[in-house]
Amino acid sequence: MNIQRTQTALRMVLLFSTILTISGCADFAGIVRKVTYPPDFKYVTGQELHSSMDQMAFQLQLLDQALMENNIGGAAQQQVLGSLRNIERIASNLQAGEAGSSHPFLQDFMQDFVADVEQARNTAALDPPSYYFAGRIAGGCVNCHRVNR
Repeated sequence: MNIQRTQTALRMVLLFSTILTISGCADFAGIVRKVTYPPDFKYVTGQELHSSMDQMAFQLQLLDQALMENNIGGAAQQQVLGSLRNIERIASNLQAGEAGSSHPFLQDFMQDFVADVEQARNTAALDPPSYYFAGRIAGGCVNCHRVNR
């Protein structure tokens, strides 16, 4: 009788450890998020956030470089417009859905930032271009990060 209990207990421990091992290898958190979060909730992983922010920082450097060169001409305007388009694309991908986002500052500030970038892009596309709002884009990043750090 004792041998049967020992074998049953051993099987239970083996079953439990197998289940834990399998669930540890699977994206259990992702499965839970699908059930617990609304469909339009935007979950942004830390890695995705840092990668997108790095891409945006690079584009901001290119934008600053183009604005500091004070070149008046088509090449400078195209470089500014290209950087603003890329910043807008990256920021739009990070923007929270209707139900919110896993990062509160994306939910609170990213929609306004995308609107500011769109305004900067529209005024930079004018003939002659106005770079006033393009110059404010980097300042918007600094303000948001100062508040959210």
